[in-house]
Amino acid sequence: MADGTVVYEASRDQYAELGVDTESALERLAEIPVSIHCWQGDDVMGFEGVEALTGGIMATGDFPGRARTPDELRGDFEKAYSLIPGTHRFNLHAMYLESGTKAVDRDALEPAHFSRWVDWARGLGIALDFNPSYFSHPKSADGFTLAHRDKGIRDFWIEHGRRSREISAYMGRELGQVSLDNFWIPDGWKDQPADRLIHRELLVDSLDRTFAAKLDPAHTLDAVESKLFGIGSETYVVGSHEFYLAYAITRKLVLTMDAGHYHPTESIAEKVSALLPFMPKLLLHVSRPVRWDSDHVVLFDDETRAIMREITRADAWKRVFVALDFFDASINRVSAWTIGSRNTLKSILFSLLEPGALIREAEECGRLADRLALQEEAKTLPFGAVWDEYCRRNDVPTGTAWLGEVAAYERDVLRKRTD
Repeated sequence: MADGTVVYEASRDQYAELGVDTESALERLAEIPVSIHCWQGDDVMGFEGVEALTGGIMATGDFPGRARTPDELRGDFEKAYSLIPGTHRFNLHAMYLESGTKAVDRDALEPAHFSRWVDWARGLGIALDFNPSYFSHPKSADGFTLAHRDKGIRDFWIEHGRRSREISAYMGRELGQVSLDNFWIPDGWKDQPADRLIHRELLVDSLDRTFAAKLDPAHTLDAVESKLFGIGSETYVVGSHEFYLAYAITRKLVLTMDAGHYHPTESIAEKVSALLPFMPKLLLHVSRPVRWDSDHVVLFDDETRAIMREITRADAWKRVFVALDFFDASINRVSAWTIGSRNTLKSILFSLLEPGALIREAEECGRLADRLALQEEAKTLPFGAVWDEYCRRNDVPTGTAWLGEVAAYERDVLRKRTD
């Protein structure tokens, strides 16, 4: 501990030479929650008895120990959470309801089906976010839900959305922190459609009916999420970026941008400052696409750092929400949660430690070579020592020390689920 403190103090002084206050950065980081997703722990299977994923979603791998019950999922997350510094949020899907032995369809969900999740979150001192589930259901089997030509199917999913909003409001009201309710649907065609417009007109009507009731924004905020393509909707997705951008602006909703839902070379970092002048709030789903929207575990990589840097440079941490969205069934799932969450926080801290004042001053004075030099110099400042200090102050392991804890948990808990 003493050696770590000495290293941190030396690093603090080095940052100070460039006008960066590491203490201020650590304080700001502590105020930024990340919404950590439930679906990494059970491969997006939920608790309705679903046997296979549909809607363009796929979790690959067969690492032992997948959570099979809500209690197992909660226990696994608690282990990961104990290794992640800071206070964060937990992001639930509707298919993670708890209804006992009684089957409850998605158009009949009620807040009571999530009361144990609320009690658990209250005990951990965290907030909950929510998502209606428009996939892996008989009424989504042909690839359409809210944009379906069949009115009966649309009505079913509209009711599901309405009830999801009520559940999200219940979570926010009970926990005293706003709950984001994020809407994503898989609707689209594998090949060239005969009529693109009709499905988008149907989707507008369905969404308008879903969001018709005005709920307290202190309890829940509605967000809509676009996608470029999916498995089974390679050619045409109804809810494209352009569609939801227009819908969110005209209906005054939150727009969600997922790091894997755009062209492979397209960055959502650039879009943050492009949208902030027109939208009061944004929601980001941070994952790592590899050639397609494959939702790999988040790395401390250029793209993740670019996303967080853009938010910091825009001074928009009160307006931009960050959530995680990856699921890897090929590695220890608790490790995946831990790695992705810690890397996201590292990227946020890295952005907070940038010598922004000097960089802006150089730009304003036209010293563009200085601007470039300072941006590059920031990359080799002793960031790791500051990150380790943040972990120590939050009583979580530094470096790779957490690997031993996960190995013991795998041996004592996860592996026994396959016996």
